[in-house]
Amino acid sequence: MGLGLLASRTLLRSGKIQPGNFTSLLRRCIVSTTELQNAEAAQAQAQPDTDLPKRSPVGGARVHFPNPEDAIEVFVDGYPVKIPKGMTVLQACEIAGVDIPRFCYHSRLSIAGNCRMCLVEVEKSPKPVASCAMPALPGMKIKTDTPIAKKAREGVMEFLLMNHPLDCPICDQGGECDLQDQSMAFGSDRGRFTETKRSVVDKNLGPLVKTVMTRCIQCTRCVRFATEIAGVQDLGMLGRGSGEEIGTYVERLMTSELSGNVIDICPVGALTSKPFAFKARNWELKGTETIDVTDAVGSNIRIDSRGPEVMRIVPRLNEDINEEWISDKTRFFYDGLKRQRLNDPMIRGPDGRFKAVSWRDALAVVAEVIHQVKPDEIVGVAGKLSDAESMMALKDFLNKMGSNNVWCEGNGPNPNADIRSGYIMNTSISGLEKADVFLLVGTQPRVEAAMVNARIRKTVRATQAKVGYVGPATDLNYDHEHLGTGPQILKEIAEGRHPFSSTLTNAKNPCIIVGAGVFERNDKDAIFSVVETIAGRAKVVRPDWNGLNVLLLNAAQAAALDLGLIPDSGKKIESSKFIYLMGADDVNLEKVPEDAFVVYQGHHGDRGVYRANVIFPASAFSEKEGTYVNTEGCVQTTVPAVPTVGDARDDWKIIRALSEVAGACLPYDSLSAIRSRMRTVAPNLLNIDERQPATFSYSLKPESHQETGTVPFGTVVENFYMTDSITRASKVMAQCRTLLLKI
Repeated sequence: MGLGLLASRTLLRSGKIQPGNFTSLLRRCIVSTTELQNAEAAQAQAQPDTDLPKRSPVGGARVHFPNPEDAIEVFVDGYPVKIPKGMTVLQACEIAGVDIPRFCYHSRLSIAGNCRMCLVEVEKSPKPVASCAMPALPGMKIKTDTPIAKKAREGVMEFLLMNHPLDCPICDQGGECDLQDQSMAFGSDRGRFTETKRSVVDKNLGPLVKTVMTRCIQCTRCVRFATEIAGVQDLGMLGRGSGEEIGTYVERLMTSELSGNVIDICPVGALTSKPFAFKARNWELKGTETIDVTDAVGSNIRIDSRGPEVMRIVPRLNEDINEEWISDKTRFFYDGLKRQRLNDPMIRGPDGRFKAVSWRDALAVVAEVIHQVKPDEIVGVAGKLSDAESMMALKDFLNKMGSNNVWCEGNGPNPNADIRSGYIMNTSISGLEKADVFLLVGTQPRVEAAMVNARIRKTVRATQAKVGYVGPATDLNYDHEHLGTGPQILKEIAEGRHPFSSTLTNAKNPCIIVGAGVFERNDKDAIFSVVETIAGRAKVVRPDWNGLNVLLLNAAQAAALDLGLIPDSGKKIESSKFIYLMGADDVNLEKVPEDAFVVYQGHHGDRGVYRANVIFPASAFSEKEGTYVNTEGCVQTTVPAVPTVGDARDDWKIIRALSEVAGACLPYDSLSAIRSRMRTVAPNLLNIDERQPATFSYSLKPESHQETGTVPFGTVVENFYMTDSITRASKVMAQCRTLLLKI
């Protein structure tokens, strides 16, 4: 019986209405209007077209429309948004300013769609859809905050927490855990699962990544990263159902040079940093945005410190340089910053032992000795980690003392710094993605510049670009053709006698990358001449494309060549009487005369200390503000994250003080003043975070009549993990060298 009939009978029995009026009471009037006949028009009239408030995309993302005609419009919670055709529902929601919860989705990895946390409601869909895997269609109406979507996410969260251990108090991911954040929004205060939770045996992935696999939620981010970005088939999904787990196919370590990035992309505490385990909580740390100096890429990083100690290093987003990845050397070498440090100025006594002295005494001894030698017997060598300010000060000081014998490690005996395009990556790191053919000459980018190698691999996977490689046999973790080991192959390509020459000629955007190890060869001018011949034949350099590149090794190389640190003669070190080593540890000390006076200025007691007569303690890159130029010519600066150690000083300040004691005072005593001096030598060094492209091409260089040698190209970086004084002092890098011999 209907409720209306029950109510009317009750009213009749109570006498409140008369039986005669019952028919009129139940009569219903039906009115037909144009508004009801046309419901859509009525709705449009009822809801006038008001201006909705402007929404900003999540994370300040920018939308690029390759073809404006392919733009489509979708509605997210009633808000219209234009997106490029082919975007997913999740990406459309982000552009509309709605952050969709997710675990398995990552913008740089393939779509898996297996966590189901990103469920949203779509109009005319019978059930919620996974927004990360659903392509957005024109006119689609997406609802992200409905009771159905919220209930679906709560159900997914309950299943995820069903087997997840309550490890938050002892988990290193605590405070920056996606699962914690989502459980606060969609989790319950209690669970309904009463059975025994499953447990998974932890895996040994090496000295860098700590595993607690019981916390794993099978999002497969680490598997996809290892396969797609790192290029190693080390991780995979094993088992099925409740026995499903992530692991290695055989008992082996993860041997990629990018393995530490799985720590960042893991949304839970299953994969964490082994050196950082139980050291600090993230809310205790002070973050300082700076750059990496262990190679010439200049990856953007954030140094997290607590007090005077660097606790960890994590990547910073920079689409043009390192995207959001960093190499294992960049991430884990920081423990070397507190080992084997030089704290006080020291002078070697008659017994061969060093004695700590004051700065005044140490500077006085050096100033006295430098006046006792001839100007052409004074030599200065800048190290791999030197900043532009210190190299400018070193060059000016030695010039004032009458010497021009100053250079930087890795640039060879007679570098050619006249034309800037001859020593930088003209294509730019991000521009490598536009190339369709690569020719690698004497370089192994996987160990020389891991982030450049990752960019090349990304291009090869996306466009099936062809790669030709000339050098010793190596594993580049992408398909490539090993053309040969010596310069003779280059001559064949230049003359068109090699099959790869037609590949270069037919390419739309050919790219040639020459390794900086060629700088140390006696026939480097002949090799560059042959490479330039190949570039001219294949039209590598055009007004709209410059594909002739040099991949540098060290952070100081580009700035040193910009500033003109070029020696008068290549064999000056054998005839020198006074040698100033500014962080230079890879100089061949056997060539140094026994009666030469050696000054070592640096932050670590590395190789150069053993031959030094006087030691000046200097600040490391994490303790000073300095300017660096990366391999593509982009100028970046370091920012001090921790205080200096002991009585150490900035490099340029030490040289400035020495010049005053020696009676050849430099005309600057502040960072701004020395940068004004740099402006007169290399104006591009003051355009921070900008890449200054080379103005002139190789065509202006004089022709070289030198013949190429028969010596094959060698391996420049023998040990990826230990390449400078900081990494050689790192205990973690020593463990990697011992256990991960494959790299």
